[in-house]
Amino acid sequence: MDLSDNLADIVGQVGRSVVAVHGRHRMPSSGVLWRRGVVVTAAHTIRREDGIEVTLTDGRRVAAVLAGLDWGTDLGVLKLDGVDLDPVGSGDARSLKPGHLALAVARADDSGISADFGVIGGTSGPWRTWKGGQLDAFVRLDGGLRPGFSGAALADMRGQVMGICTSALMRGAGIVIPGMTVERVADELLAKGHVSRGYLGVGTQQVSLLDAWVNKMNLSSNSGLLISSLAPGGPAEQAGVLIGDVLIELNGNPCGDMDALHAALGSTSVGQPLQIGLIRGGERHACSVTVGERPRRNSCR
Repeated sequence: MDLSDNLADIVGQVGRSVVAVHGRHRMPSSGVLWRRGVVVTAAHTIRREDGIEVTLTDGRRVAAVLAGLDWGTDLGVLKLDGVDLDPVGSGDARSLKPGHLALAVARADDSGISADFGVIGGTSGPWRTWKGGQLDAFVRLDGGLRPGFSGAALADMRGQVMGICTSALMRGAGIVIPGMTVERVADELLAKGHVSRGYLGVGTQQVSLLDAWVNKMNLSSNSGLLISSLAPGGPAEQAGVLIGDVLIELNGNPCGDMDALHAALGSTSVGQPLQIGLIRGGERHACSVTVGERPRRNSCR
């Protein structure tokens, strides 16, 4: 009974800061009062910009203003006016280990608080999502999330909220957006409505390099990124990059996969020169590109 009572206490404590978010048709998603007057949720559950409402812990249904969405981390931020409820107490998701017990706490509009009890399935260091966002830690739950649990709070056995849950960043598994990531992304969304990411205006495909090229140019990697498309007027096209070039270096560092390219195009790279190394016609070629800001929802890197 001690464990059962402890779990119920944690759900009750965390649930005081968990809300239902009405940002799509039919089933609401969950959200967390992360700061006073600020709710965070999973971006993929927000399907409209206006008319969003939130059901609070006391049953009131109030209007919410969309501060911004970041598809790279699947984080959405809503602002509430005149709501003075206590936010959650957050912890450090980097302390979680595989096998640790965890509680996902969600809220549905009609049935109140819901909880899902499980274990942490896997963890690692910083992780770049397939959408190009950077999570400060990788935390995988031991299975998929139930409907309505995207945006739910993920709490440890001390009742500290380690982040929020999402089903959109890994097929068949729930992922936790760590509290550190929530803080960082929320700051940027509240300040300017979107998250800045670097942009070259290229479409790429990973390719294996010929052994002759690797030996001739003394390359440390046997893979590169073939430039398969260029955004008209984009930074790369303006710098003279051509379709068919093979990208091999960024600021002197090997660039053999998409992770390396994404890592060079963080928010601090916007407006900065980026020295890129290419193979063109079997010869090494270099040029400097001024990194632009990625247009929202643009599929080019």
